[in-house]
Amino acid sequence: MRLITIGLPRHFGFGASYIWPFAQYHVIHLKMSEIKHPAPQADVPKGYRLRKTVVMVGMMGAGKTAIGRALAARLDVPFLDSDAEIEAAANMTIPEIFERDGEPFFRDKESQVIARLLENERGILSTGGGAFMRDENRAIITEKGVSVWLDADLQVLWMRVRHKETRPLLRTENPRATLAGMYETRVPIYARADLRVPSDAQVSIEEMVDRVIAMLLTRPDVLEQM
Repeated sequence: MRLITIGLPRHFGFGASYIWPFAQYHVIHLKMSEIKHPAPQADVPKGYRLRKTVVMVGMMGAGKTAIGRALAARLDVPFLDSDAEIEAAANMTIPEIFERDGEPFFRDKESQVIARLLENERGILSTGGGAFMRDENRAIITEKGVSVWLDADLQVLWMRVRHKETRPLLRTENPRATLAGMYETRVPIYARADLRVPSDAQVSIEEMVDRVIAMLLTRPDVLEQM
């Protein structure tokens, strides 16, 4: 081992020199001008301007709420959920409303809520799986916003909803068959949506948001990149 004597300023408290053991000689030259400092970052402007409310439609389990919430965060706009609004107004859960008042009553209230949300606020709106089946809902969505169909195949949907107790329409003797019947009936109606975004089991929520944004950018009247 070699010993190196280096000179130190008095304020270090070691005196004028200090014995420092090194296995070999090391020479280090350090200049403040050679230190790379990160450049100050300017304020990053918002990347997008949303011009119309985006209405997420599709089957239960398609990811309308999860993807819609993440999309709203990415675009920095409000996230709206028609089912949550109905539950808050009724102070009841959707299954409880179905059980007490029936599906027709629920669908009427759903249409009223969707119309109000489209009229009052611009953002990302998640709707229930049956909302897009009504002619009046499709008409007002087309007039006031843009519909985006999250298109997931039947097996993906079943894997996502089979263990959930919050789906009143699947409370049947054979929920898998019930879901399949709904799928066959509803898919042709969902296909009338303004935009379609495929959803599969291997894609993360953030990747789905990327897909939705890419599709929305094909409609400058809906989303503008700044």
